[in-house]
Amino acid sequence: MKEPILRIQAPCKINVHLRVKDRRPDGYHDLESIFVTLAFGDTLWVERTKEAGECTILMDWQALQTAGSIPGAEAFPREKNTVYRAVSLFRLETGFTGGIRVRVEKRIPLGAGLGGGSSDAAFMLRALQVLAAPNLPQEKLLEMALALGSDVPFFLWGGAAFVSGRGEQILPLKALEGVWVVLVYPGFPSDTAGAFGLLDQVRSESGLDQEAGMRDLIGAFSGSPGSWPYRNDFLQVFLAVGNQEQAAVYRRIVQELQDWGADFAGLSGAGSTCFGIFRNEGAAKDAGISLSRREGVSNQRYLVQVTFPLA
Repeated sequence: MKEPILRIQAPCKINVHLRVKDRRPDGYHDLESIFVTLAFGDTLWVERTKEAGECTILMDWQALQTAGSIPGAEAFPREKNTVYRAVSLFRLETGFTGGIRVRVEKRIPLGAGLGGGSSDAAFMLRALQVLAAPNLPQEKLLEMALALGSDVPFFLWGGAAFVSGRGEQILPLKALEGVWVVLVYPGFPSDTAGAFGLLDQVRSESGLDQEAGMRDLIGAFSGSPGSWPYRNDFLQVFLAVGNQEQAAVYRRIVQELQDWGADFAGLSGAGSTCFGIFRNEGAAKDAGISLSRREGVSNQRYLVQVTFPLA
């Protein structure tokens, strides 16, 4: 009898707010962030096979061709693939030895600040739980998720949440409703480690204010996006001392989103995707059409997606 194939959606996220605190002794940073999952993401097709210990992963990049830089296999070894790492960790923690075959339809660009790799890892863990360990406690799954990356635990919750600590402290929030989100990937990736390094350097040299008058972050989320006090610490640094060609692109995208009527616009994660939140669907779609015609660094066309938050 043929094994069933699980089809799983792995949505992306945006950070409508991201404050980075001081570097911890373990090398990580504590964060305060508000995450929102969106109805746009990758698709995982997962099945068990009869070959014990097998782990076959096919990365289907076809949906990302318009994003410009599609990595070759030599630049993306299996050991760095978050899906492979999730399978390896699951085996180590549970003793599961069955064969696994996975096909990942990639739509979320790499280095985009949308959590594509983290979402793929989280939903691979979820698939393995269904296929191999249905009685595995949620706490154990969350423990494995955090070992894979700071953003991974959130994707096991989804929706909207206030996330703090290294990413393990998750407070669910009421879903963001009645809005449309325009994602604009500018055609170049952002290096997360480099972004954190630049942030640390700027703060050590200039004493950049980490507080900036931030107030009740959780309470503000239930209000109109136009009144949100949120910001992204990385965007502040990129605009001040980052690559100025890329900084100019960030400025143009955020400004155009605002010109089209976005109630709130910003940068997700450590870049490079900018986003606008619209209460008017028509304005969001018009903004998407306009921005999809734009070009940024090295005449690279923007990758634009109009979507909405998930509950």
